[in-house]
Amino acid sequence: MSRSTRTKAGEAGPGRNAAAGARSSGRAAAPGRAVTPGRAAPGAAHRVRIIGGDWKRTPLDVPDVPGLRPTPDRVRETLFNWLGQRLDGWRCLDAFAGTGALGFEAASRGAARVVMIENDRRAQAAIARSIERLGAGDRMRLLGGDLFELLPRLQTEGEQFDLLLLDPPFGQGLPAAALPRLVPLLVPDALIYVEAEAPFSPPAGFLMLRADRAGQVHYHLLRRDDSAEQEPT
Repeated sequence: MSRSTRTKAGEAGPGRNAAAGARSSGRAAAPGRAVTPGRAAPGAAHRVRIIGGDWKRTPLDVPDVPGLRPTPDRVRETLFNWLGQRLDGWRCLDAFAGTGALGFEAASRGAARVVMIENDRRAQAAIARSIERLGAGDRMRLLGGDLFELLPRLQTEGEQFDLLLLDPPFGQGLPAAALPRLVPLLVPDALIYVEAEAPFSPPAGFLMLRADRAGQVHYHLLRRDDSAEQEPT
């Protein structure tokens, strides 16, 4: 399915959950930063499972990396209820992949292309193993390194995404720093998922569609909307 046939948030399309209400190559990559604290401590659960789609119940390794914080099952379930469960034909960017859980959930639900960016070597290796085990290298691409350093490469390659998954390490202000710089990679009506340690206020050019909280995790669904740009004063 091409992007032009994708149902927008807030519309009821074929196979979409009415409760939504709003709308590659498997290549391991180069070394990067150690993930900073704010993402459950070493010794936490070492596996999570994909909770929906074609790969439902498939386990994903969680390497023992300080601060690595898989998105909880409950939050992933709510997110994909918002999105409508099926993402057939969508192009997705998992910008701070971590365990890769969000990117794998998107691919499991039919996304045509998922690009995952991760800076920690151990997390990269775990994601690469899962891509290989699932035989998903034709539509999942793993890039190792710093998101901000990789942005020019993605722009030069002409990458465009329908869905941005933005779940960075907590406590560093990364959602607010990253989102404006990712705009050139987003189609005009792209959806953006933001996970943070506090409520997130969307910048100009983005509309808040949904927001919720699970424990200390605040999660949000936004839509790019250039008509929402602030008018000059």
